Amino acid sequence: MTAGAVSAQTLALPQPQNVLQLSANSTGEVQQDQLSMTLSTSRDAADAATVQTQLKTALDAALAEARKNALPGQMDVRTGNFHLAPRRNRDGTLTGWQGTAELVLEGRDFPRIAQTAGRISTLTIRNIGFSLSREQQAKAEAEAQGLAIDNFKQRADELAKRFGFSGYSLREVSVNANVGAPFQPRIMAMEAKAAASDTSVPIEAGKATVMVNVSGSVQLK
Repeated sequence: MTAGAVSAQTLALPQPQNVLQLSANSTGEVQQDQLSMTLSTSRDAADAATVQTQLKTALDAALAEARKNALPGQMDVRTGNFHLAPRRNRDGTLTGWQGTAELVLEGRDFPRIAQTAGRISTLTIRNIGFSLSREQQAKAEAEAQGLAIDNFKQRADELAKRFGFSGYSLREVSVNANVGAPFQPRIMAMEAKAAASDTSVPIEAGKATVMVNVSGSVQLK
């Protein structure tokens, strides 16, 4: 048999009949259980060495205070951005240096993180963000996935009967999950300065939306 004959024979194969394409979704809300709080400070001086020293002093003091309450998973402590840049006038002449340093507190223990941030006097709160932990996200996705699959099966059964078939068999399917978060509050340094005293910073987490989509094709029979 020649290659041309094989190609023609392949093209002549019958196309699948009574195949139905469909999809189903499941959406749920889950409480965010992960807090990330970024504290920062800025310094300005005539030379880079002075700025760097001032930033290091402020960051070292903040780290010493934060490490007192650090607890793996509940409140992890890490440094963030540490940046130095020259300051120039309109003529391009170097007039000084400026820099910023950041410290990040993150974990599941919201009161511990908020109280620690309130005790740090050398940095101010720059940003607060909420998210889902891996465990919380996996649990939420599993629940939404189960509902989406049930919805897919129910819809496939209903459509099969409406088209006059007794049932269906699954041909192919794909499952996709997506997690969307609500608006994340941001606190500017000047506004947060008053809150960064030896008190707990007021915070409240929102809910994240977890959506699972199940799509595929079934053979009606």
